[in-house]
Amino acid sequence: MSQLSGQALNSLRPRPPSACSSTTMASLSYGTQTPIASLKVSPGFWGSAEFNSCRLSVLGSDRSRNFSVVRDSAERSEGGVAMETVGDNQVEDSPGKLEERDFTGTPYVPVYVMLPLGVINMNCELVEPEVLLNQLKVLKSVGVDGVMVDCWWGIVEAHNPQGYNWSGYKRLFQIVRDLNLKLQVVMSFHECGGNVGDDVHIPLPHWVTEIGQKNPDIYFTDKEGKRNNECLTWGIDKVRVLRGRTAVEVYFDYMRSFRVEFDEFFEGGIISEIEVGLGPCGELRYPSYPENHGWKYPGIGEFQCYDQYLMKNLKEAAEARGHSFWGRAPDNTGSYNSQPHETGFFRDGGDYDSYYGRFFLNWYSRFLVDHGDRVLALANLAFEGTCIAAKVSGIHWWYKTASHPAELTAGFYNPCNRDGYAPIAAMLKKHEAALNFTCVEMRTLDQHEGFPEALADPEGLVWQVLNAAWDANIPVASENALTCHDREGYNKILANAKPQNDPDGRHLSAFTYLRLSPVLLEGHNFMEFERFVKKMHGNRTHIL
Repeated sequence: MSQLSGQALNSLRPRPPSACSSTTMASLSYGTQTPIASLKVSPGFWGSAEFNSCRLSVLGSDRSRNFSVVRDSAERSEGGVAMETVGDNQVEDSPGKLEERDFTGTPYVPVYVMLPLGVINMNCELVEPEVLLNQLKVLKSVGVDGVMVDCWWGIVEAHNPQGYNWSGYKRLFQIVRDLNLKLQVVMSFHECGGNVGDDVHIPLPHWVTEIGQKNPDIYFTDKEGKRNNECLTWGIDKVRVLRGRTAVEVYFDYMRSFRVEFDEFFEGGIISEIEVGLGPCGELRYPSYPENHGWKYPGIGEFQCYDQYLMKNLKEAAEARGHSFWGRAPDNTGSYNSQPHETGFFRDGGDYDSYYGRFFLNWYSRFLVDHGDRVLALANLAFEGTCIAAKVSGIHWWYKTASHPAELTAGFYNPCNRDGYAPIAAMLKKHEAALNFTCVEMRTLDQHEGFPEALADPEGLVWQVLNAAWDANIPVASENALTCHDREGYNKILANAKPQNDPDGRHLSAFTYLRLSPVLLEGHNFMEFERFVKKMHGNRTHIL
């Protein structure tokens, strides 16, 4: 099959009517709330500052996130003159932008802000609490609903099994509660460091890495035998190799300890959601495109199933199918930075669509869904009554090919003739978990201009995944993928958060901004952010 025919097949998928379609992003409704009153802050502060609903997130946040998104950083402008709506009047703004939408009276979408990756140090101590307190007061002053924080496994259970230290998090949570803010908490069972946006290094617990030195098969492994110690292979989910415990038992004990330790914050409604880490960067995917193994965008990545535990399972699956010679991974898939047409497996008409290829991809993607199923079942036991969420990365490069190779190596069995996200949405629905998806603020046109060879289509991917989520009736939220301080970026998020003229009135359940920093709090940047928050809340804004 030619590349053109692959694109033609891809074009048969349901798509939004245009790149900025009102149906690009939506979710279950979030009930209207009374916005938080503004708190006036003196201008001199800038020098010193350096939901109760389930949510779903977008594109892997930069907390220990691989390069799920690449966007041309050049400033772009559109023809026409911008008209900022203020009340019932339109005020001419800077040239080069289109008329902007008035979000007054639209549904209230809560806004959270991610805290810095290193807000808690390796000794589980809160870093610069006074600075953070002042920054949180400023966020509160513009109506931010809450903050998101990673609870790092490598910090809390660093030295001994079930030896938990929550001290720094307790102090942090007390500050958040005193300001009457909410908390989204991430159970981060992965390493931080070495990925885009990482400015600190937080390894897996020391006692785990000691086990890994003697048994490196506890990590995901590629065909060259390189180990990825960013997280544990799902092959040991049910194997007692962690000092007498399975991996899922370790995760459950950690989550149960957190629930007991912070009972008052759950009972008081301060913790509004728990996002459960399910893989590298906290995302439900295989670590198929690790930068520390030489991957560069837009490489197709590599399958990560060569540890002894996954290979044993693959052989058993092949024998059960009656074709024991299928108990191997494909050998014609290229390398991390290959392009699909260079491989026998991913090229148009390649082996990905053969009997063996379909068997292997079904097995590989099923293991991903089963891992999520196991961990989320235990998360619901640990956090009964609290909303839980899972994050799925937005792998949009090579989406306009027939095989979708970058998605296949990450575990999303989503070639042009198959919906690979419906099984994930169905699994999340089973556990009443929200879908956390990525790349909703990205534009396909920008990808074509910046990386035309990648055949990327983030808008098409978003359209497909969100429809899978809507069909499963699970809530959706989002976060920006890369640093955003400009109005163009905020307006794109707003358009996706509250689709215009959607007949079902769907919108995001929440939005989480990446990330709190002194740059965000600078005068002009913070004015743009305040304007964005008010529009997300459906408030009238007079900020031009």
